[in-house]
Amino acid sequence: MSVFSSESFDDHEHVAFGCDAETGLRAIIAVHSTVLGPALGGCRMWAYASDAEALTDVLRLSRGMSFKNALADLPWGGGKSVLIGNAKTDKTPAMMRAMGRFVDSLGGRYITAEDVGTSPDDMFEMAKETKHVRGVKGVGFDPSPGTAYGVFKGIEASVRERLGAADLKGIRVAVQGLGHVGYDVARQLHAAGAELTVTDIDSAAVQKAEAELNATAVGLDAIYDADVDVYTPCALGATINDATVDRIKASVVAGAANNQLAEDRHGDRLAERGILYAPDYVINAGGVIHIYHEGPNFDRKAAFDHIGGIANTLTRIFARAKRDGVATHIAADRQAQDRLRPVAHAAE
Repeated sequence: MSVFSSESFDDHEHVAFGCDAETGLRAIIAVHSTVLGPALGGCRMWAYASDAEALTDVLRLSRGMSFKNALADLPWGGGKSVLIGNAKTDKTPAMMRAMGRFVDSLGGRYITAEDVGTSPDDMFEMAKETKHVRGVKGVGFDPSPGTAYGVFKGIEASVRERLGAADLKGIRVAVQGLGHVGYDVARQLHAAGAELTVTDIDSAAVQKAEAELNATAVGLDAIYDADVDVYTPCALGATINDATVDRIKASVVAGAANNQLAEDRHGDRLAERGILYAPDYVINAGGVIHIYHEGPNFDRKAAFDHIGGIANTLTRIFARAKRDGVATHIAADRQAQDRLRPVAHAAE
C-alpha cells in the first residue's frame, strides 16, 4: 500500500497512521489542505475490506472537505479520519479516547467531528484527550440536522433547475439510506409533499419510513431502477458507478452521501444523459456549517440561514456548468479552486 502512488492522492499535505494495541485502534488521518485554516473533517468508522480501501476513502474524503469548506465560505481547510472496524461491535469509549490522542498528536492541524459510524457521544470521549474536536455531546451540537436541511434545500434548488417545479409536491424521490441524515431528509421531503421510495440495510428503519412517511420500500439494488424524479443517495459513496450510472431513471441526483461518483467520468455520463447532479460536497455541507456556528452563543436561525445558502451556491454552479459547457462536478471543482487560489498566491 503506497500513499503517493494512490490514484486518490492529490498533493495531500499530511497523512498519518495511528495504532493503539490496547484498544484495537487502527486509524488514518489525512490532511488535504490547510490553505484556508486548520483542516476540519469528520471521523468515519467502517469495516473496510482492506487497509488500501480505507486509505482510498480517507484521501478522497479529505479532498472533498477542502472543497466543501471552501464553497461553504468557512475558515477551514480539509481533512478526514477513518477508523477501521465495525462501529457496532468493535467500538469502545477507550478506543475513542485513543483516537482523541491520535488527533491531538497533530497539534491542531486537524480538527475532527462525527461522521458515519461515530456520534456526539464518541466526540465527548475524544474531547477528554484533545481540544481539537467539534460536535461534542453536552458541549456542542449534533450537526446531522444541519446536513439534512442543507440536502433538502439543495434538492429543492435542483428540482427547480432541472424540472422547473416551484415546490416538491408530487415529486418522486428515491432515498437510499435511512440513517440519521437520510431519514431526516426523507422526513422533510414527505412534509413537503414528495412521494418516497426508500431502501436501507436496516429493515427497522425501512419499516419506520413505510409507517411514518408513507414510503414504498424496495430492495437495496432495486433503488437504481426506481421510476422517480430524484435519486437521493444518503449512504456510503461510489453508488454511481459502471454498474448503476445507466440504470438511474431520475432526472436529478442530489443526496447526502460523500463521494457519490465512483470516478469523475460517471459525472460526465450523468451529464450526457441529461441528469442534473448536485455535487455532493456542496449539497451536504450543512453539517460542517452547523459545526462552525456551534458554541455557547449558538444562534439556530443564523446557522440555518447560512445552511440555506447551499441552494444559491448550487444555482451558481449549475449556471457555471452551462456557461463553461462542462458537467456540474467539474464546475463545482473550479469554483472551489477559485476560492483557494487567491489565498495560495498571497502566501507565495
